[in-house]
Amino acid sequence: MKLNRFIDHTVLKAVTTETDIKNLCKEAIEYNFYSVCVNGSYVPLAKKELSGSDINIAAVVGFPLGAMSMEAKVFEAKEAIKNGANEIDMVLNIGFMKSEKYDEVEKEIKSIKQAIGKNVLKVILETCYLTKSEIKDACKLSVNAGADFVKTSTGFGTGGATFEDVEIMKSVVDGKAQIKASGGVKDIETAEKYISMGVTRLGTSSGVQLMTSGKAKEGQY
Repeated sequence: MKLNRFIDHTVLKAVTTETDIKNLCKEAIEYNFYSVCVNGSYVPLAKKELSGSDINIAAVVGFPLGAMSMEAKVFEAKEAIKNGANEIDMVLNIGFMKSEKYDEVEKEIKSIKQAIGKNVLKVILETCYLTKSEIKDACKLSVNAGADFVKTSTGFGTGGATFEDVEIMKSVVDGKAQIKASGGVKDIETAEKYISMGVTRLGTSSGVQLMTSGKAKEGQY
């Protein structure tokens, strides 16, 4: 198992600087991570820093609250792709989800997917704010709308990924979408567990820590 190829190497804090992005990209190249995940304003810089590599660029949209207008999210996604991103991690409208405005939630996801074409769309559910039933419904809507992934968390909510929530997501998407676990993936054991459950991408700011821990150092990854 190539653990590094599961990792979206992430920095999304409000205080992120250009130096932080340059370091993120340097680490991504050094460890050959699958992608970097950044805020939209840093996509051009990430593209420049990753020039000549095959590392993907994921940009977050509607982040971290999900409460922007659909039109704003679509524009944000288009801009990110135009500037060099090839994956979009969007936050669904959590309030609409909890208000049972399912048509609006599905329409938004579908509109963003249509706007970015063949590029990868991950839908962040922010599972810490949803009931188990709402997680199931959000997964169904995401699949119906053509999303490529469902993703647990922004990392900015009250909680991150949990094994229980990933199990629920897996049972609903049933192979029709991939799963990204994000928020709290900080050690090898947690990463291994998610991967064994069928998760195909891990969103973490601890990628270097994972790759320099015991098992990775021993050549198991």
